[in-house]
Amino acid sequence: MKAVAAFHASREVRVVRHPEPRLSHPTSVLVTTLEVGVCGTDGELCAFHFGYAPAGEDYLILGHEALGVVEAVGEGVQGLAPGDLVIPSVRRPCPEARCPACRSGAQDYCVTGRYTERGIFGAHGFLSERFAENERYLYRIPVELRASGVLVEPLTIAEKGLRQYVSIQRRLPWLRDADDREILRGRRALVLGAGPVGLLAAMLLRLRQCEVTVYSREEEGSNRGALVREIGATYISARDVPVDALAERIGGIELVYEAAGAPALTLAVVERMGPNGVFILTGATGGGGRLEVGADALLNRMVGGNLVLAGTVNASHDDFTAAVEDLAAFDAAWPQALRRMITGRYPMEAFAERALNRTGIKEIIDFAPVS
Repeated sequence: MKAVAAFHASREVRVVRHPEPRLSHPTSVLVTTLEVGVCGTDGELCAFHFGYAPAGEDYLILGHEALGVVEAVGEGVQGLAPGDLVIPSVRRPCPEARCPACRSGAQDYCVTGRYTERGIFGAHGFLSERFAENERYLYRIPVELRASGVLVEPLTIAEKGLRQYVSIQRRLPWLRDADDREILRGRRALVLGAGPVGLLAAMLLRLRQCEVTVYSREEEGSNRGALVREIGATYISARDVPVDALAERIGGIELVYEAAGAPALTLAVVERMGPNGVFILTGATGGGGRLEVGADALLNRMVGGNLVLAGTVNASHDDFTAAVEDLAAFDAAWPQALRRMITGRYPMEAFAERALNRTGIKEIIDFAPVS
């Protein structure tokens, strides 16, 4: 079968012929790939900033945001059947018995660093015509989400970020016994970046009845700005409003969801957050630059304001389950906005070029166009 692979020794990405996957375990599932999303991580992989192949192999099959259809199942599979639409998760547990995270099914919090990630670190990804996966790492989605289901994996990042936010804010005595939605309802939330992860976070925050502002570099009249307004959020262009004026414009910053990968912007916003605020970091950066920081003022602001800066990576079983449910809610509330997030569909041969030169909101490698 055909697959797209990265060869780290020669620093090239190309289509290869890869052996057909097989059902190697009673709980294995054979999946035919329908779509694979292209994201910023793929750009870093295609630029060879990180990533590595499985042990003993010359290349790494790329692709970690996938939608597929079940083709066959092992005799021990109980929850899936041929014809089901599925989304795979990405991270696999480390082998260490001493890792409480991986042994409890929370490998997104792995403490040893010896985990693998399909399409990223040490395990082949999903950018192939077919792949095999253990049932425990697959999530069934309803057929009604065929057109947008590939967005489940990036949505899980927002699900985990909000789950962390809710846990953190229960530190406040008046919220200790509040339910999740009460903690979020009416909260002034600032999303940094209007890429797929930022826009999906904005949708999730709106669904939870937050007052949402998205701050990004695209013009006010851009397609991204229009999409933000369509879901009932406010769009502010960095071209029109400097970061210094953000807090006054919003009316105070209580929750920040960062999806821009811009260190200078991150630090500038932290300095302007309101009391007891939480800043969720999701955007990894390519590194290589230096940034001068007024550390005294920044640390004093964090201490004096009881601020929390929390990083988040990957996602858990609960986040995937929640993402499937919430994507269906997005589809019911904002069907046109959700579909407009997918701005380009390409053949697998175009993956590296699209990963390195992304121009739309969400670009997709399309194995089987939606009828």
